This record gives sequence, structure tokens and C-alpha cells, in this order.
Amino acid sequence: MSFIECRALTRTYKKGESTITPLEGLHLDVERGDFLALMGPSGSGKTTLLNLIAGIDKPTHGSLKIDGHELQMMSRSQLADWRSRYMGYIFQLYNLVPTLTAYENVELPLLLHSISRQQRHQKVSLALELAGIADRHDHFPRQLSGGQEQRVAIARAIVADPIILVADEPTGDLDGASANAIMDLLKRLNDELGKTLVMVTHDQHCAEQAKHILHLDKGRLVEAAHADEVPT
Repeated sequence: MSFIECRALTRTYKKGESTITPLEGLHLDVERGDFLALMGPSGSGKTTLLNLIAGIDKPTHGSLKIDGHELQMMSRSQLADWRSRYMGYIFQLYNLVPTLTAYENVELPLLLHSISRQQRHQKVSLALELAGIADRHDHFPRQLSGGQEQRVAIARAIVADPIILVADEPTGDLDGASANAIMDLLKRLNDELGKTLVMVTHDQHCAEQAKHILHLDKGRLVEAAHADEVPT
């Protein structure tokens, strides 16, 4: 059994009298420790698939198993507990709380865990260090550059030591130099810490940093390739 296993995965939505199907009958296997990039035009189902894997949404039909857990069979509270242990989400626009410092933003997910203040401090300090942003721990988001904000967001995503990281356009709002630095950080998290990473991106250069690339169109898998096989 694959670490992430999608079988006939389908998601539909009602919009007025119409039915929207961003994903239809998708089969996908992702091994533990992989780094997968999802590419495709807008509306192709990339973010829908990402949200299903992250446990934010549930499929309409089909099966989604992660590490043997069938997500759609979980209750809302079970799914919330599972996400807190398994999943870290990196957003394109960071989603930092503007009134909290970098340290406090990173600490937020740990408030859901029954650990001491000292343990939280150790975990937050380590996450900030790994993300290369420890020297800005007392800065508010408005005092940080875009690249620094994204590093804080990555620190927040890894602070609870999740097994899986999902990233939705993690470099989409950054300049070239900052984007390269963020991709280097994501590769380190995959290579050195063994995090399974699933990333949505429109950027071919970013996608080529992954181990595998998946192309979606109209909710279906149209091409899958090893990153080394993608033409430049």
C-alpha cells in the first residue's frame, strides 16, 4: 500500500443549477518521503486535490487513504486531530496573524497539543531555526519581507513535526531570489528530514525541484513524469 493512495477520487460541487467537478476518477499513489509537484491550468483540480490530501475537504466519491487511514470515514473531530498530528499546510499568502509576532504565529498550532510551555518554546525555537528566521522571532508580519513571512509560515507548518507538508503556490508571491531560497528550504525538509511534500505550482522551475511532477487537466491525470525527465 502506498503512503498516499487515491482511488477513483472525485469531488463535485453544486453551483446554482450546475454541478462543478474539479476532480473526476483520479488514481494516484505517493510514496512516503516523496516530493511531488502538481501542475496544470487554473481550474484543473490542483488545489482541490491538495485540500483533499490535507483533510480540509472530503471527496464526493472514491477513496483517499494516508498511511492506512481512510480520511472520508473520519468524523470532523477525528479529522482535526489527525491533521494536527500528520499535516502541515504552507499557503501562498502566508496566512499569518498580523497582531502576533513570528514566534507567536509559529506557536499557534502547538496550543492544540497538551505540552508544557517549555516544550512549546523548544519546538518553536527549533522550527524558526530550521526555517532560517530565528533572528526575526520578535518581528510582526508587517516588519518582514515576503520571503521572511513565508519562512515563518513554513516554520509554523513544521513546528508540530508533521509527516506530510502540502504547499499551495509557496513561491507565487515572491521575487526570484526569495523563491529560490524557499525552494531550497523545502528540498532540505524533504531530503534531510524526510517530509513527504505535495506542492501546487505554476512555476516550471519550482516544479523541477521536486522528485516527481503530476499534470492535471479538467480534474484528470494527463501526465506524470520524474522531475529529471521534464524538458527545460
